[in-house]
Amino acid sequence: MRVSNLITLLVLPLALAIHIRVSIPSSQQLPHPNSLPASTHATLTTISNTYSAPLRADNTFDFRNVSSGSYLLDVHCHTHTFAPLRVDVREVVIDEVGSDKEVNVWGTFRGNEWNNKGEAVQAQKEEGTWTFGVKVQGGKDYFIERAGFSPLGLLKNPMILIAGFSMLIVFGMPYIMDNMDPELKAEFEERQKAQPNPAANPLQNFDAAAWLAGSTSSSSKKTEVLSNVERGITR
Repeated sequence: MRVSNLITLLVLPLALAIHIRVSIPSSQQLPHPNSLPASTHATLTTISNTYSAPLRADNTFDFRNVSSGSYLLDVHCHTHTFAPLRVDVREVVIDEVGSDKEVNVWGTFRGNEWNNKGEAVQAQKEEGTWTFGVKVQGGKDYFIERAGFSPLGLLKNPMILIAGFSMLIVFGMPYIMDNMDPELKAEFEERQKAQPNPAANPLQNFDAAAWLAGSTSSSSKKTEVLSNVERGITR
């Protein structure tokens, strides 16, 4: 009796565990899955358990004796990126006598809550094995190609655009003035003559060397003498 109970306890975990097979179908991003490196492997991860399976010759991953739980499926590959999946293994009561395992698969999103499920992935049971496919997102690029020299790329430079616009104004303005209507040209010249001269720049006669030496310039001395004369101060 004790021996039969011991055998039952040993066989019970195997009876409750299931077999999951994950396949990599051909797609536009990966036409030949058999070209993946041999180091490619997949993992089923939960808080308490972690299962790992290498890539087989038929482009599948086999997870055996998977217990009940909610798992994150990741495919680790050096050349391609795969979409992560959420795999839920739960027990379903068939009748009063026995029960069975059921596998549900959804897409998941990194950095989001675990309950935020994506699109459902169909999982089929064939001869006691649950099978479903994993989607390839694209290839991995570890290097950035250096851009070559392009004459058209110079036109995208803001400094080149500003310089070209300035040259267009400098060389194009005389041509515009020569082809201008004589009456309009005379009116334009009269307006330029009628404009008052701009105020002189006070920094134009500034002597920086004298200011650094602590002496005043001749213009500042004249201004000081005139101001003293106006005030009636003599020395």
